[in-house]
Amino acid sequence: MYPISIFHSHHVREERKGAKDRDVKYTIDISNPLMEVQARHVHFHSRRQTLPPLRWHHQPTSNEPLRHQSPSLRSTHQRRKVSDITIDPSRPLWFRLYVPTSIDGGYTNEDSQLPVIVYFHGGGFAWMSANSLPCNDLCRRLARELPAIIVSVNYRNSPEQRYPSQVDDCFDVIKFIENNTNLEGFPTNINLNHCFIGGDSAGGNLAHHVAVKASEHEFLNLKFIGVISIQPFFGGEERTEPETRLAGAPLSNLEGNDWLWRAFLPEGSDKDHPAANVFGPNPGDISGLNFPATIVIVGGFDPIQEWQRRYYEGLKKCGKEANLIEYPNAFHGFYVVPELPESSLFVKEVRKFIKEQSSKQKLK
Repeated sequence: MYPISIFHSHHVREERKGAKDRDVKYTIDISNPLMEVQARHVHFHSRRQTLPPLRWHHQPTSNEPLRHQSPSLRSTHQRRKVSDITIDPSRPLWFRLYVPTSIDGGYTNEDSQLPVIVYFHGGGFAWMSANSLPCNDLCRRLARELPAIIVSVNYRNSPEQRYPSQVDDCFDVIKFIENNTNLEGFPTNINLNHCFIGGDSAGGNLAHHVAVKASEHEFLNLKFIGVISIQPFFGGEERTEPETRLAGAPLSNLEGNDWLWRAFLPEGSDKDHPAANVFGPNPGDISGLNFPATIVIVGGFDPIQEWQRRYYEGLKKCGKEANLIEYPNAFHGFYVVPELPESSLFVKEVRKFIKEQSSKQKLK
């Protein structure tokens, strides 16, 4: 079964797979709980109704198989090439590589230098993987629409592996790329001087911690110039106003998040551990690091939005370049629903951020 199942507290009419919703013109695949939640949010938001509360019916465990996975592959699509590259089968540590072959209908060539995004998927550290369908579809879309070369990392999940295992896995992939720049699958037009670290939700959390490690490391072949933090999963012991007000929100809520932190953080730690509360009571000092410019994406229906704003503010207080982008009507995970207007706006903002940071590098 899927590692997390969720249900609404009151009845909502369901559309069977393949059926068209007459009112809002989208398809709900009820065999995929994640997409069902997102589609239902579109359904309710289009009617300006209150989002129905959800709660965790089954706590996620990483030893349960994911049902909705795209297969391990090495294939070519008319707009992108996709391949899986294994680094350490014992963990297992691998990444999925997405290389765009066309941009807005025009095929790329060696003169079209492409930036690199080392990407970490969401899932509360405990579920999802680099070949989970939502992650796979998002990375395909980003590769095509930004455009960029996407390195999507498959890191170990909690509770079997706690922090800092996930950070170590992600950074090991970066070191692997540093030492294997001529790896089969990397195109000749890859621009290793325009590298970004990014992730959504739990992956946004990892993006920060990996960027800190990268800032402390001396690279010979890679240059990291930006962090793309998409609704990063941060928290703390304090209950913020949005967490209380949106306690029954989909995908991210108090009950589920508390469990995810207990499963992820070192034994005996509370949520003010710096892995969760980056700029909390025990913050790490990044003021002296060459930490890259950061874009932080926040949604108005995300219970952890206050922690995301505090993250942005903490970066600014440390003297780092940071950009805050807010979408008042966006729920946690909105970016994987391309039908939502905020999803398209999000891609445009990330594209703008990449271009701005890349242009600054060219002037140096």
